[in-house]
Amino acid sequence: MAVLKVIEVLANSDTSWEDATRKAVKHAAKSVKQIRSVYVNEQSAIVNGDDVTEFRVNVKITFEVK
Repeated sequence: MAVLKVIEVLANSDTSWEDATRKAVKHAAKSVKQIRSVYVNEQSAIVNGDDVTEFRVNVKITFEVK
């Protein structure tokens, strides 16, 4: 039986929600090993005038605890 733990990570990107999600996983992987999945819990964006300038995600990252 595997023991799994979930952490919540906030990340942002100037490019896309997908890029923000990748950044969240890469940052978490610096201190957390055995990442199994990422769940995008919430998405938002910052708008300046008529342009989206920043994409934000709130993700839940699941990893195995050994």
